[in-house]
Formats: sequence, structure tokens, C-alpha cells
Amino acid sequence: MSHEKYLIIINIPPSLEESMVDCLLTLENAQNFTSFRVSAHDPFNQNFSVDEQVMGRQRKIRFELHVEKNTIGLVLTRLKEGFSGANLEYWIMPIIEQGKI
Repeated sequence: MSHEKYLIIINIPPSLEESMVDCLLTLENAQNFTSFRVSAHDPFNQNFSVDEQVMGRQRKIRFELHVEKNTIGLVLTRLKEGFSGANLEYWIMPIIEQGKI
């Protein structure tokens, strides 16, 4: 099965939320995105503050972008240029089906 649409998921520190919104809004083919607050859990507590280690979770902002296959490289390049070393995590997954009900 060949996929043409993909979901890019990006977790970022809350301090970068506005910068990420600005960045994504400049991408002509990736302006359709969603963001929301999530709690990240890491068994090794990597990059966790002392408070986060006690709570067992780290606050993050998650962005989800629906993009065409040919837009993935542009999005990743822009993220690497604008957020190098910022501790972003991302996943790219094919969209099997989409629609509105």
C-alpha cells in the first residue's frame, strides 16, 4: 500500500510553543495542524527537572500536522534549522484513512 498523506507528530517544551506555531504557519503546505498539552513519561527521566522526576512526567506541547508525502522533507528541514538542540521529538506515520463524520 502506498501512502500519500502522513501525520507528523512533534513534542516540544512549552517554552517553544509560540515559536513552533510561527514556524508552522510559514510552511505553505503544512498550515493545517493541531496542538495540545501532553505529559511525557520517560523511565530514565532524561532531561527531567527534579520536580518532574518526582511527578514522573514532563509537560510538553504536541503538534500534529497532516502533510503530503512530498512536504515531509521541507518540514524536517525547517525544524532542524529553527530548533536545533531544542530537544524536540517527532514521529512520522502514514495516514491510512481520513474523513469527516
